[in-house]
Amino acid sequence: MKTVNKKELLQSLEDQVEAHIADAIALFQNRDDAFLNRSSATGGWSIAQCLDHLNSYGHYYLPRMRKQLATAQLVQKQGFTSTWLGDYFTKMMDPETGKRKFKAFKGHIPPSELDSAAVVREFIRQQEELLYLLRAGLDRDLDAVRIPVSILPLIRMKIGDVLRFIIAHDERHMQQAKRNLIPQCIY
Repeated sequence: MKTVNKKELLQSLEDQVEAHIADAIALFQNRDDAFLNRSSATGGWSIAQCLDHLNSYGHYYLPRMRKQLATAQLVQKQGFTSTWLGDYFTKMMDPETGKRKFKAFKGHIPPSELDSAAVVREFIRQQEELLYLLRAGLDRDLDAVRIPVSILPLIRMKIGDVLRFIIAHDERHMQQAKRNLIPQCIY
């Protein structure tokens, strides 16, 4: 696997998270329940369901990453080397490289009616925590810290791969949520 500059990787991921926060605030915050819970015109998830699905993964991964980073040794390592599994999962979720649709795993399927304000608020909070974790990763060894995979906890991925996967997954569903805006917006 190819080694990348850790600082550049984390900055790229941070830029994506900042964009997710900005979009959530500008497009979803302060919208009413009817708007955010409206099913997609194609029969897919509503905006609130997309964000709630992402929140469910955040509930699993964020505490584990926070705990592992808090106890990881400080290092001045400049690189990060992804594993084949980390690359595979990230490419599978990235909207640019992963064009296949997937069924959500049990425990990550959102209900149809949600308290959309709470869902949006939690999504923004989780994205802000993700920013904190990315910044904390600057002086940690992203190759050494391992996190159990939510769907199969026996498999532990490098935290750098988990960050890449989570943010690609977030981007995939943010694009899905934003597609729901087009038929609903009146300009």
